[in-house]
Parts: sequence; C-alpha cells; structure tokens
Amino acid sequence: MHLSIPFLCICSTALTLVASQNSGTTTTSAVNTTTTDTHSILRGPNITKPGCQNKCGNVTVPFPFGIETTCALNPLFEIACNTTFDPPRAMFGTLQVYDIADTEVRISNVIANRCYGSNGAVIDDNYAYTSLGGELSPYTFSDANKFTVVGCDDLALIADTRGRNFTTGCVALCSKAEDVIHGDCSGIGCCQTSVPKGLKYYYTTLGSLNNHTSIESFDPCGYAFLGEMDSFRFNGASDLRDPLFINKTMATVPIVLDWAIGNLSCQAAQKLDDYVCQKNSFCVESDTSLGGYRCACNKGYEGNPYLGPGCQDIDECARSDTECEMGCDNYPGGFNCTCPKGYYGDGIKGGRGCIRENSEFPVIKLSLGLGFGLIFFLVGVTWLYFSIKKRGLIKMREKFFQQNGGALMRQQLNSTNNGGVEATKIFTADELDKATNNYADDRILGKGGYGTVYKGILPDKSIVAIKKSKIMDQSQIEQFINEVIILTQVNHRNVVKLLGCCLEAEVPLLVYEYVSNGTVFHHIFNSGATWLSLENRLRIASEAAGALSYLHSAAWKPIIHRDVKSANILLDEYYTAKIADFGASRLVPLDQTQVTTLVQGTLGYLDPEYFHTSQLTEKSDVYSFGVVLAELMTGKKPICMERSHEERNLATYFIMSLKENRLFQILDPRVVREGSLEQVQAIAQLVKRCLHLNSEDRPTMKEVTMELEGLRKFNRHPWRQPEGQEEANGLIDEGEVRDLYGETQGGDLYTVQLNSTNGIDYLSGQYSLELDSTQMMYPANTPR
Repeated sequence: MHLSIPFLCICSTALTLVASQNSGTTTTSAVNTTTTDTHSILRGPNITKPGCQNKCGNVTVPFPFGIETTCALNPLFEIACNTTFDPPRAMFGTLQVYDIADTEVRISNVIANRCYGSNGAVIDDNYAYTSLGGELSPYTFSDANKFTVVGCDDLALIADTRGRNFTTGCVALCSKAEDVIHGDCSGIGCCQTSVPKGLKYYYTTLGSLNNHTSIESFDPCGYAFLGEMDSFRFNGASDLRDPLFINKTMATVPIVLDWAIGNLSCQAAQKLDDYVCQKNSFCVESDTSLGGYRCACNKGYEGNPYLGPGCQDIDECARSDTECEMGCDNYPGGFNCTCPKGYYGDGIKGGRGCIRENSEFPVIKLSLGLGFGLIFFLVGVTWLYFSIKKRGLIKMREKFFQQNGGALMRQQLNSTNNGGVEATKIFTADELDKATNNYADDRILGKGGYGTVYKGILPDKSIVAIKKSKIMDQSQIEQFINEVIILTQVNHRNVVKLLGCCLEAEVPLLVYEYVSNGTVFHHIFNSGATWLSLENRLRIASEAAGALSYLHSAAWKPIIHRDVKSANILLDEYYTAKIADFGASRLVPLDQTQVTTLVQGTLGYLDPEYFHTSQLTEKSDVYSFGVVLAELMTGKKPICMERSHEERNLATYFIMSLKENRLFQILDPRVVREGSLEQVQAIAQLVKRCLHLNSEDRPTMKEVTMELEGLRKFNRHPWRQPEGQEEANGLIDEGEVRDLYGETQGGDLYTVQLNSTNGIDYLSGQYSLELDSTQMMYPANTPR
C-alpha cells in the first residue's frame, strides 16, 4: 500500500491544489466546527460585501474572506467553494476549510507515516510538509497545534528551514502493547511537543530504531503529524494496529492557522490609506512575531468591523432578555435601566429593581439606612475577602512547600550543615515575585521545552536567573531534592552556580547565577565576533573541559551533564566560559560507573552508544564535547540538512575529512590562518578520539583538559603578528542576552525549492522516500 497525502501550492493569484486518493478511498470530514461567541465577526447583518455569497455548505465565509476574488479583501483571503460535493465544501484548492473565526482558520491535515514488514523492511514511507507562503501570506501555524508521534519504535523531526530556523523532535517507544496508556502522550506509544507561533512552513520525517522488528505484530506503522491539540485523543494500543488511523485522524484533527491583515502594527497601519478597520471598531495587534493586525467591534456594537459603514449599535432594550425590569433607555454603545415616576431603585432584574414609593420621609430614611448599611457591609465583606484570600494563599504555599519536598529539604540541610557544607538557599515565593516584578514579560531571558527563565533582581541588587519549569513528577521529589542540594555544592569558576530553590510554587523554582554575555553557539554562528581567535577558541574549550572534568571527578558526587552543547556554554562579561543548564543531568552513585536512563539530549551532540543502549556514562559527555570542539574548529553546525548528504552530520563529516586528508578544507579559515600545522593536527586527533563510537576508546574529560592546556602553549606561525585590540572590539551588547537560556538549537532540514508568485507559496504534501541514517539524528557511521 502506498499512501499519498494532498499538498497545497500557489499558482498566479489563485490557490491551486494537487491531491491523490489512497486506493480510491474518499475521507469524509467529521471535524467539529461549532460556532461560538468567539466568532464575533459573524454577528449582525453585514457579514459579507453586498451581493456576495456568505456561506459555502456549512462554513460561513465572512469578509475579509470571500468566495470570489471581488468578494475578498485581496486574493490572499479568497476561498473556493466546490459545489461538486453535497453539501458544498469551502476549499484551499483540495484542502478543506472547516471553520473561519475571528483569529483562526481550521483546515484539513497531512500525516507522515512509515510501515514495516515482519522482517524489518520498509513497505510504505511518506513524509509530509506544509507551506503557508512567503512574507505576504496572512496565515501562520497556531500554537494551538501540537506535533504528535504515534508508534512504539518511532522518532520524528519537524523543522522550519525557510523562515525561523526551527527544529524539534519527539520519540515514541514501547516494547509491548500492554505498556501503552490510553489517552497519554508522554512518550510510551505516543509523544507530543509544542511548536512556536509564527511558523509559515514545516517539514516532517519519520525514522525507527529497530525497524519495528520486535513489535510488528501489534504496531506495524509509525505516524507523525501537526494538528490541533484539543481535537486529538490517543486511543492507546488500538491506534497502533488501526489500519484506518490516517483516515480517522485526517477526518477529526484539523490544522489551526492564525491570520492577520498585513505585517504592520496597529499604529503604523492606521496612518495608511488602506487601513481596514471601520467605524465603531478598534485595532487588535497580532500576537505573532511577524506583525499584522485584526479588527474588532467596540463594546456594545456588533457586525463586521472590516466592512463599511462599520459596526452597528446593539439595541439592548429591544431584546427579549433585557436586564431592565420596567424601563430601558438605549444609547450608542450601551443602555440604562430606569424606573417610572413613583418608583425608585436601579431598575435591574436581580438587583434592587423598581420599588414603589410610600412617602417621602420613610423613603429618605430607608435610602440612608440602606446606603450606610451597604457601605458597612461592603467594608466588612472586603476585609473578610482579603483576609480569607491571604490565609488561603499562605495555606496553598504551605501545601506546595510540603508537596515539593520542603520537609525533606530541611532535613537534608540540617544534615549537611552539621557536616560543615554550605547551606542551600531556600527562597520564598514573595522574594522571587518581587525579584521578577511578578514574572513580567520584559524579565524573560528565554523559553525552552521545560519552562521559562526570568531575570531577577534580589534586594541586595544582585542579579540572578530564575527557572520556572512547566511540570514536576511527584514521584521524583526525593531525587529532585537530593540533586538540588548536591548541585548547589558545585563550586567551580567555569560552572554556572545553582544558588538555591523555591518550593512554595506549584512547580519548584530554581535560582541560578546570572551570566550576561550569551552562548558560545550565538558567538560562533550569529554574532560574527572578531574576538573569536584560535587562542580564544582553545581557551573556551579548555575552560569548558575543565568544568566537565570537575563535575565528573571532583564534585561532591560525580555528575554527568547529559546535554553538553555550545548553546549550554555561556560567556560572562570577561568572556569566561561557564557550563550551564543541568536540567538533564544525572548524579552517579560512587559505586557505579554508569546509570540506565531514558535517553535525553540534543540532535547532533547525542552519544550514539548511549542512544542505542540507554547506558549513560561520563564518556557520553566526552562525545558531546567532541562535537562542540569540532564546532569551534570548523564554524559549522552539528546538524545541517542544507549541506550535502555526506556533510549533514558534523561528527561524521569531520572524521571522514580527517581520514581522507581533507581536514583543512572544513576548518574555519581563521583557525587555519592562526594555528601551526602540528597544533591543528593535534586538535583534530583529539576531536577524533572524543568522537570514537566505542566509549572505552574515548579519553576522560581530565585527559581532554590536560591535552587542551598543552595545545594552548603551541607557538603561532612566526610570520603571524599579534591581533592587538581585535578581542576588545568584539564585545557585544548586553541586549543580545535573550537567547541565553533559550530553547534547544537544532539543525535545518531539507530546503524545498518552490515556485512562488506574488510572494505567496502555499504548499502541503507527503512523499514516499527511503531515509538513510544521516536524515535523522544518527551519525552516518552508526547503524540505524
């Protein structure tokens, strides 16, 4: 069986689609498109331009969208209505439009799949991609979507290589059907991960660790797709063996698109003649990084804010469900409830209503009594409310403190203090609220898959970085507390120090030393820093290696970092390297040399032996450091699908270049220019040994550190003059610090060359191909 999925592209100013059916089967959509109050542009009589069709089948098509070119704001918002179906279908070409709302459009899905025979042979292989066009396109993928992988021996990547240079992935594993949990997508049979706002393109590929050879009886295929998170529910083992999984998912899980007018802010758009927001409406900024705006009716008005004469006043008094008991006065944008002569009160049903007056004097006394009584009542209720709220907040923080292991933390601290060890700082929730200005957006240093990092200023004016995680496994509380206490004892000039934690929040907060000058990854690939000489590259490598050697052998308990990469090596104001982000680290018992863990790491840096065996050792960090050293020497990213087939994986490319005597062709020109032949060859040999597939043949980090220190003492070329002030001129602005604790940096996937007209390129598809090992996360010399 070979399955082809529809893909969407642009031709001239009209949307043109090409689609193929699987074995002649037609899928009928069952996506829920119930209209709610969020569709405010559908209220009122003026939904479309005069004389234009306002519905296609069950889908309402409001302006600025239109079923014909003349009925839309511009060709970008044109919707085709296919009347060959009953009822007719709104389409982007052959991709069905399920719903158009104030901020979102829902369209049909595309799904990547890969199926295997009992002998592990690939019998069906399809990847998927979707493009929403260039800069002029009003559409972007919403963060209401999630990237989902379904299978028991499957891993998948989703990437944007044409816009935001985004890459992430997900791994779904299990050994038997009974292990799969119905409705759970945490990695056993089903895995989900988020995607950022603002993407206009994505590309999805699937791979496998063991070609489903041990699980083919209950899971012959793996699947990957982007779709609305709230519409997909994992049905456990039944989904793994369901031959109709693709059709069922395409019929029930749409892709959600955000849309906006243009790419200007409200302030800039209002100055132009083509500003589209009409009378009695206001402008709403798009919440993506690409700009653009939308329009909404003012409170008390309804209609289509994009069409003249604009939004119309709502006559609340004419409604059967009016709030007024007896009298009602409507005015533009609102209304007042009134009482007739001889009555008093607020006139509101459920309120005081309208009360008949008996005599003037009793009414005055009653009014004064009610007024003063109401004042005292409100004061009392307000005092009681804030007292209860404060007490509830205190109890809630005490609950979180105990839930997050506060008692165990105090017990451990008392034990360590008796031994003369520096105490771990336990911060209160109030301290960190004030330090981050209640976690204001302008204090965000970066966001990652596990949480957000904020810049904090403590009362003593010291600056810290505060990591606010998204989730916490309650079964791992004791391990978390032990690791926090041990990590706070790590004291090395080249390690970002963990200062303490706060246990009074729903998820524990970690407080780190603040490092101000960005990541090594940023300086290698983004800033073009002139200070990055060979001497400085070796210094950074030596400092990072020394820190890892300390963690492995000199810390209170040995620590394996498990996510060594250039994005996790920070630079302070003096350009001193500091190892950061211990979110994936593991402590090693003193009587063990390796631990078995769920595989974690970053594509391109991950130790192949650890990936295949799940046996984590300190040599796994050595392999990752070898990739970092190769980055420093070559200026190339560890994974880059834009490079040729043999060059995609930096580790493999470096080893092959060394073997074929082509080393100097891939080194950074500055490294070749500044280093001697013996020095460069010695560095290359060190990289080779660090990247050895057999961990026993790799050096220890202590040996790597000693060898790097020796390499720093090599003389430069005798004809090379000192660079003088070049380093000092390379300092960068502190404003570039926002990537400091950001998400995992990844490589680009394939760049798909597409024809584009008028700056728009809608493309969505799924193709059959045979992937080799370099198309996924493995080095080319590692069996898939």
